Amino acid sequence: MSVQKLNELLQPLVEDLGYEFVGLEYSPNPKHVVLRIFIDREDGVGIEDCEMVSREVAALLDVKDPIRSQYNLEISSPGLDRPLFTPAHYAEFAGCEAQVTLFAPQDGRRKFKGRILGADEDGVRIEQDGLKVTLDFGNIAKAKLVPDYEKILAGHKS
Repeated sequence: MSVQKLNELLQPLVEDLGYEFVGLEYSPNPKHVVLRIFIDREDGVGIEDCEMVSREVAALLDVKDPIRSQYNLEISSPGLDRPLFTPAHYAEFAGCEAQVTLFAPQDGRRKFKGRILGADEDGVRIEQDGLKVTLDFGNIAKAKLVPDYEKILAGHKS
């Protein structure tokens, strides 16, 4: 089953439960199939939230049976290194630093790290080493925020 079909199946359920469906990662490796779903909400996500969503998602997957082999289901908060899946995610975090890995090389490289400048339906614009680069969404394999731990830790000092 494709990631898009899994998104279409699972996003409404997660949202009906009162959570933001951040996105999912599906690794159909025959030896270790993993379906990882990221959820969030305004006041954060705890382990009880993940357990409840896991039960509901597992029940739906048992009925619909979209994954024919054995798999591991993981429900997670997006964390500080939040994964980025949609143009809206990039737009929301414009100004933040992101790490992006491409399927196929662009300008001789597959990995980019830089400040998000903006996004639209075609791609995301980042500043990489002082240059503005546009990365095509269809070529993005994985992307996530790069937390500024110094700033985070400074904010938690008494």
